[in-house]
Amino acid sequence: MIFPDAMLGMLGGGQLGRMFTLAAHGMGYRVTVLDPDPRSPAGAIADVHIKAAYQDVEALQQLADTCEAVTTEFENVPADSLRWLAAHCPVSPAHECVAVAQDRIREKRFFRDGGFGCAPFAAIERESDLAAADPQLFPGILKRARFGYDGKGQARVSDAAGAASAFRQMGGEPCVLEQLLPLAKEVSVVVARGADGRAVAFPVSENEHVNGILDVSIVPARVTPEIARQAERRTLGIAEQLGYVGVLAVEWFVLADGRLLANEMAPRPHNSGHYTIDACATSQFEQQARAMCGLPLGATTLLAPVVMVNLLGDLWRKGAPDWGKLFACPEAKLHLYGKHEPRPGRKMGHFTVIGASADAALERARAIRAALA
Repeated sequence: MIFPDAMLGMLGGGQLGRMFTLAAHGMGYRVTVLDPDPRSPAGAIADVHIKAAYQDVEALQQLADTCEAVTTEFENVPADSLRWLAAHCPVSPAHECVAVAQDRIREKRFFRDGGFGCAPFAAIERESDLAAADPQLFPGILKRARFGYDGKGQARVSDAAGAASAFRQMGGEPCVLEQLLPLAKEVSVVVARGADGRAVAFPVSENEHVNGILDVSIVPARVTPEIARQAERRTLGIAEQLGYVGVLAVEWFVLADGRLLANEMAPRPHNSGHYTIDACATSQFEQQARAMCGLPLGATTLLAPVVMVNLLGDLWRKGAPDWGKLFACPEAKLHLYGKHEPRPGRKMGHFTVIGASADAALERARAIRAALA
């Protein structure tokens, strides 16, 4: 086990790295962040900020020499960098797990072949693959296999001709063509798994998106107990099958007929899990530190129903929001990410609201956001 006062390494300096650093500091650890951005949110509060590219061997060597263990905050960190680090110090999650989550083709095949269920799909590695695709996949969504997030790198397509046009607009990069299905809800589950194989799940989150970006998370999700149990059980099964160590999130589609299908996974803490900071016995970020240090995992008990609302840069269009309207609600908690430039669609922070029920918390959260707009 790695105990407090040790130095922990973080690949990535965004808001997830920042919230990890805050949690690790609270536990008594020190943190080194490797991120090329000199103004990175996590680098601003880390004990050491290495300003270098993720493939920089000298920077990786410094991380390996000074840190007892290393983790990451985003799936697009080069898997080769994780592989290199793993030869020199403990790294979680393993590069093999990250490589699956980095590539939607590999990810979909993993879900399908593992029996976890996913929407019908086809791998589109060249434009000619579209002509051979099952016509029943239309209407569908064409998603770039790599480097897509928050609705970027994807397009709705009604037929093969539309898909070919979208494929060309995406630069002819490998894609996944996924059948559009009638959704009732979207939910997600964050789990943590230690090197000893012990794993725990946080309560299921019900998620609402706007323009492909997570807007609101509602916990507990307003689904049947059976669907909630299935989502938790299958997410834990994914972590086990991967041999995963660390925090993993899986997004699920709940279909109108009650079926549960895997959408995608993130080998890190997740936006929909931010509610755990204020409403659970252990946050997803403390859990990340526990897992990488070989400590027993913390309890995932939900202390109160909660709603999380993302704050995007659009809210700053007339200057800083009037935070007094948020702080007037004693059940609300504000988390800003230390980003210097608000931009439309950019995640600048979030707030949470607890309540006697999920519906009561949601009503209060929506009132606060309306007041801030």
